[in-house]
Amino acid sequence: MIIMSVDYGNARTGLAICDKGELLASPVGVIKETYMPKVAKAVAEKALELKAELLVVGCPINMDGSFGERAKVCTELADLLKDEFGINTTTWDERMTTVIAHKNLNETNTRGKKRKEVVDAVAATIILEDYLRFRKNRSSSNNV
Repeated sequence: MIIMSVDYGNARTGLAICDKGELLASPVGVIKETYMPKVAKAVAEKALELKAELLVVGCPINMDGSFGERAKVCTELADLLKDEFGINTTTWDERMTTVIAHKNLNETNTRGKKRKEVVDAVAATIILEDYLRFRKNRSSSNNV
């Protein structure tokens, strides 16, 4: 299944996609928009273009497991994508993905404007990798 992930941010929204075999997650860009309905439309258009069958929207759950304001906003985006555009969506705990994305960019010495441009897409890729790992583990445990 082709799955696209969304790292919804205040200024930028990162996107990543996997291949049909769900083996490789790759960044596919960043949407620079702040108004949720416009973000949702742009995400839906990209999902249609890439033939995504499922959207995984990162949801930053608090470290104690509670839903803060940002998690609620991300859930609203997922609901909007489902209700307005008819796209199959799910939310996924994205705790620490931006921190991990920054760490990865440090390792590649990506700095300045370039870093700002790609960090959200890298975070979306990490979200998707985590989700794909979950799907793989879930399907392999069902076969035992």
